[in-house]
Amino acid sequence: MPNIYLIPMVLAPDTQQEVLSQPVFEKIQTIKTFFVENVKTTRRFISSLKLGVDIDTLTFHEINELDTNDLFQILSESTGDLGILSESGCPGVADPGATVVEMAHQLNYTVIPLVGPNSILLALMASGLNGQSFTFHGYLPIEEKDREKKLKTLEGFSIQNKQTQIFIETPYRNKQMFSAMLKVLKPETKICLAVNITAEDAYIKTASVSWWRKQDSFPDIHKKPAIFMFL
Repeated sequence: MPNIYLIPMVLAPDTQQEVLSQPVFEKIQTIKTFFVENVKTTRRFISSLKLGVDIDTLTFHEINELDTNDLFQILSESTGDLGILSESGCPGVADPGATVVEMAHQLNYTVIPLVGPNSILLALMASGLNGQSFTFHGYLPIEEKDREKKLKTLEGFSIQNKQTQIFIETPYRNKQMFSAMLKVLKPETKICLAVNITAEDAYIKTASVSWWRKQDSFPDIHKKPAIFMFL
């Protein structure tokens, strides 16, 4: 049975050499079939590595367009190693690649994660918040009242259990999310804002809600990948 490799993608453009491990480059040179979120993005990424790979000889399967039967057929009929590529960061974490991995385990593939950047863990590492106990929630509700209610609920849980709460937002709604946090969270609650991690303009800051409220201006977070945390 062939192996299936979870291949990290860069978080920020032009950071391949700084954040990707050597096995990532080596495997991309040998693997011919990939499960991906977006074919266009993946082709551009592989081309940017300048590994001499002929993109037109590769096969790409967009994960969100495959049903269970499709996955089973592709995986069960494959005779060579396969790769999974996320749009950003590590496959399977806040990423649809997990569905492919689940099926791969059922078919007795050897699943091999390769070392690379993950914005959630990098942000947690740099936050100074509790890294022993934390929960990643993905996206919170979009509607204002539902979002504020969820934030209050998570804050209560965080206080009771001393557990870091982590979530993300669609980049064009970052400002609304941050404003909601400053509005409803307690003054002593600590917020970490981590934006554009690994990029030249990366910004990571942890401070109390009362400190954030006193600031005259905030970093530009509009349409930039961001991780939100509090404790």
